[in-house]
Amino acid sequence: MKTMLLTLAVLFSLAPRVPAQTNETSLASANPLPTIDYLVQRVTARAVNDEDKNDSLFDMNYQYTRSRVWEYRNSQGVLKSREEKSSVENKPQRIAERKARLAAGIQAAPPPPTVKNEPVSETHSNIRGKALKVKDYSIPNLMKRFRFTLVGQEMLNGRPAFVVDFKPLNNDLPVNSFADKFINKAAGRIWIDEEDYSISQGKLYLTEQVNVLGGIVGAVWKFTYDFTRLRTPEGYWFARHMDWHLEGREVVINRIVDYHEQKFDQRKIGPTTAER
Repeated sequence: MKTMLLTLAVLFSLAPRVPAQTNETSLASANPLPTIDYLVQRVTARAVNDEDKNDSLFDMNYQYTRSRVWEYRNSQGVLKSREEKSSVENKPQRIAERKARLAAGIQAAPPPPTVKNEPVSETHSNIRGKALKVKDYSIPNLMKRFRFTLVGQEMLNGRPAFVVDFKPLNNDLPVNSFADKFINKAAGRIWIDEEDYSISQGKLYLTEQVNVLGGIVGAVWKFTYDFTRLRTPEGYWFARHMDWHLEGREVVINRIVDYHEQKFDQRKIGPTTAER
């Protein structure tokens, strides 16, 4: 989630400035909208300086249940395979182990082993929704790709938020990697919390089909990605829902893939030991 928020903030901060468009039916208050430049500074500062700290404090102070579901359908929409996982995250014992590693100078536990791809079939897919490594992109690379528009204000989960739309700057953007194909054709809307300028919700989609290796290995003709974040009483943000939907071809098999993730039953682990 940090990578996604940082990417959206960087894109937002470096996109060409478009005057705000007010929608009277969606305004959350009578206050005038801020300038894009002001939002640029606040959103970028929040994403770059505070999101890692936010995630760490939430993990240290809250235990929650995390559920994940993958559903694979054929081109007619018939369910062929379903995977479901559920786990309780941030148990006190794990928190203590994490703190001990940090105290010993160990940054993190070793990453899990890489899962090798298996032959694709009607009941098996290698599409797992691996995040694009957009954090490796340079700021000058990203700044030329998107145009943003400040739309107005809305109430979101009881909190006022600024609404911002974005779309590709043009149809002639550079393609130097696999990730470029998706980034160059992404558009959508984000909601920015008015109090602390965190991105509280996002809806992204592809504007047109993306071919993988020239269409020989596969193609994605529809992709949507939605997430919603909530704020704890202390001010920690966490992703409540995260969903994506993909329609495309994997090798020679047309399929529809849906992924659903949610965090719920969050509860305090104990007295807060870290200052925000």
